Amino acid sequence: MNKIITVMKRYLLAAVSIFTISSLCAQSSQGKITYDRISKLQFSFAGLPGGMEQQMPSSRTDKFELTYGNNQILWKGAETESDDNENSFQSDNGAHVRMIVAGSNDVLYCNLESGKKVESRDMMDKTFIVEDSISKLKWKMSGETKVILGHNCMKATSSRVSKRTTMNMDNGVMEKKEIEDTSLVVAWFATDIPVSAGPGEFQGQLPGMILEMDIKDGTQVYKATSISEKADLAIIKEPAGKKRYTKAQFKEEVDKMLNEMNQGGGGNRRVIRMN
Repeated sequence: MNKIITVMKRYLLAAVSIFTISSLCAQSSQGKITYDRISKLQFSFAGLPGGMEQQMPSSRTDKFELTYGNNQILWKGAETESDDNENSFQSDNGAHVRMIVAGSNDVLYCNLESGKKVESRDMMDKTFIVEDSISKLKWKMSGETKVILGHNCMKATSSRVSKRTTMNMDNGVMEKKEIEDTSLVVAWFATDIPVSAGPGEFQGQLPGMILEMDIKDGTQVYKATSISEKADLAIIKEPAGKKRYTKAQFKEEVDKMLNEMNQGGGGNRRVIRMN
């Protein structure tokens, strides 16, 4: 009888130990991940002198950081030493082209528990604080796996229907078009990082951290380059700003700014904005 009690105590202690370890692992769901975002570039040169196409790059790589903990995330551009001349081009007749990458200076905060997201959006030298809710895609598991930075990852695919905005400058007039776009999204997520997060707007999507993502056959690719369990959780907070905009109000403000730009004229300066 004593032997049976002793064995039962051992099993009970083992179960308690496993539960304690699991609880500690769940509580340590925090850290920082750095990503590379590789984007294919397409340009429209209406009204610009010939030869500019050869000077423009076919792709661009930007670095971002995802800090996560306490069921919250903060996504922002990583601090890098960049030369502004890399984004500027000048033709033989003096026309100046400055390439501005939309979203590089934006900051995204998400509360994964409440589904709330708050963004700080830079647009034409102005900053807007935009509030919205996290929108979730419908995902399909493929059963494929691969290892990324030492983590076993599963593959999931989805289709995203959205409106793609293009902006072209022609003789000082900025033309904006919205095109309905359906994109195939391929994500690789690690279930051993039990946080439903990932790069960019793809938060609250899958049961694990997205470490790699391909959007529309390589048009835009995110790749995790480093993972750290240490993170400054104090920086995970909503972007500050007195005035808040809904998504619809932000769109109205952008349209108004573009109209004002067109009325003011563009002179000999050309700005190319990439979505």
